[in-house]
Amino acid sequence: MTAVANKWSLFRPCIDLHGGQVKQIVGGTLTTNDNTLATNFVASEGPAYYASLYKADALTGAHVIMLGPGNEDAAREALKAWPNGLQVGGGINAQNAQKWLDAGAEKLIITSWLFPDGEFSMSRLQEISKLIGTDSLVLDLSCRRRGNQWFVATNKWQTITSMELNAETLRTLSEYCCEFLIHAADVEGLCKGIDEELVERLGEWTDLPCTYAGGGRTLDDLHLVHKLSRGKVDLTFGSALDIFGGTGVKFADCVAYNKEHGK
Repeated sequence: MTAVANKWSLFRPCIDLHGGQVKQIVGGTLTTNDNTLATNFVASEGPAYYASLYKADALTGAHVIMLGPGNEDAAREALKAWPNGLQVGGGINAQNAQKWLDAGAEKLIITSWLFPDGEFSMSRLQEISKLIGTDSLVLDLSCRRRGNQWFVATNKWQTITSMELNAETLRTLSEYCCEFLIHAADVEGLCKGIDEELVERLGEWTDLPCTYAGGGRTLDDLHLVHKLSRGKVDLTFGSALDIFGGTGVKFADCVAYNKEHGK
């Protein structure tokens, strides 16, 4: 595992793909039934546009997430625009992992495959970590809140597993990966504020690089994440960002912020 080097929380960009298009979706509505889907934004530009944008501004650590089937060509389009500059997730498993690395993914993000029938498989984690190497593996531990606890959610965040997100869990998993990506699914896409308690806990629970996503609405949230996590957790903006049709956060301001506070 690689210890976190950030001294300041940074902005980490994303490309969310659904139906072959770049979209911003309200996370809690993402199911197998598209009739229930609440979409905040559908891009007129393709994924290569956003990948090129991030590359031009050296925004490392961007994640490309395939939300369901029909997104592989779009993901490859993004990777072609920035080879070895993007992390890719969504449907990744031991059988196709090498294919995505060969296609130009810098790192692979894995969630649901590690939870067959909704239960965590250590053997699968060990298999994929050995196969692609610890430094190429990002674990997506996106979660839903139940009272004062958070539990990992898989399968479009609809299956709540028995894996509780806590210090012990992250400590155990950190032996097999280089980074964590954690969407707070309950607030994802709502632009009503981050889960402050979760961000604070993440800063306490792990020393690995960790990116939080969910609810970010203004640049002040980036400063708040830095304060709560003591600079150990990065933040992704989605629906609030102007390049995704939002009004709360300007992409240019995020770029300037990273240049000021980056390593």
